[in-house]
Amino acid sequence: MPESQPTTAESPESRSDSGRGSLSELPREIWVLITGGFIVAVGMGIVSPALPTFATSFGVGVTAAAFIVSSFALMRLVFAPASGRMVSFFGERPIYVLGIVIVGVSSTACAFAQNYWQLLVFRGLGGTGSTMFTVSALALLVRLSPAHLRGRASGLWATSFLLGSISGPLFGGVLIGISLRMPFLIYGVALYLAAFVGWFMLRGSSLADPQQRSQEDTLRIGTALRDRSYLACLFANFSKGWTAQGVRIALVPLFVVEALRLPDAMTGVALSVFAVGNAIVLLPAGRLADSRGRKPLVLGGLAVAAVGSVALGLSESVSWLLASSLLGGVGMGLMTPAQSAAVADVVGPKTKGGPVLATFQMSADVGAILGPLVAGVLADALSFTAAFLLTGSVALVALVMWLAAPETLGRNSRDETVAPAGTVPAD
Repeated sequence: MPESQPTTAESPESRSDSGRGSLSELPREIWVLITGGFIVAVGMGIVSPALPTFATSFGVGVTAAAFIVSSFALMRLVFAPASGRMVSFFGERPIYVLGIVIVGVSSTACAFAQNYWQLLVFRGLGGTGSTMFTVSALALLVRLSPAHLRGRASGLWATSFLLGSISGPLFGGVLIGISLRMPFLIYGVALYLAAFVGWFMLRGSSLADPQQRSQEDTLRIGTALRDRSYLACLFANFSKGWTAQGVRIALVPLFVVEALRLPDAMTGVALSVFAVGNAIVLLPAGRLADSRGRKPLVLGGLAVAAVGSVALGLSESVSWLLASSLLGGVGMGLMTPAQSAAVADVVGPKTKGGPVLATFQMSADVGAILGPLVAGVLADALSFTAAFLLTGSVALVALVMWLAAPETLGRNSRDETVAPAGTVPAD
């Protein structure tokens, strides 16, 4: 595939027209992905309250229990390159289904773990299936979303995960009262259901046509890394992982309790307010990304997220804490659909881009791992304020990268044909 070229300027009229499509134009496969993403996220939310407590029930300390959570993310990171190659070689659909099944088996095995080390191994193996599911699902979104609906498709995908992750812990808290093992069994059953739905609903799709895939070019990671828009996406996703998946989970609870001297319950309120801010802008942000371009939404989101992080570190009251949490959630919600759509623009619908998409996912995982570590050291050595200032600075670095990157809306659109939802003989 030839190297990606900078996007040519588009008139405001053409951009406006490109955002007028209806969600009814989305292929049915996209709705299958959205449904599957919600089921997976609900299951993850069900397990999350039980996992640390279940680990400590084997007589280990807090650090060992926390490593159970980290092992999942670590295996996602390590296995991501292999997942990208598998998607390019075998296709999205089988890797999507296989990834969900692996996480389901892992979760079921966790329910029967007899000691800490078994739980660690079973949970870690689930991370390999998780990255297979994530990379293949993102590849399917790239392949199937019409260019003028990519922002909205990405917004729906992100919203399904967000709603699932919010509702899941509510069920998980109830199930813990019955048994610490019950959430893992319920999660496993939910994943088997999601895998079956994915296999059944996608089995007759044009995705199953091996001849079509054999004729596609491969976008190599070296080529993608020479694309300024793709590099900007990597930095923005790194910032998202650092802030939303790392610091928010690891440092905000400590900041609320130790620095602000507020009750533990206020931690849940602050995290929920962040999620609300995220949820209320995801779909509008996707619509704007399709009509006004990806770049303005990513730039605006990074700027708002940076301000939210800095404001959080300066919080001295409950109202300031909640306002800054809401601001941070809005910032992440603004940028998420736009940057996913930008990556889809770079890869294009007629290209095998598994390793490129895997690298994009890895950038967030690296941020989620490094963020709590670096910011935590800074909080211990200096203050929580310094840690949140650094977090805001990471977003600003990504913003500078995007300032120098070209707009991607309209790229590959001239030779794009929307992948049909028609059928071919099932494989």
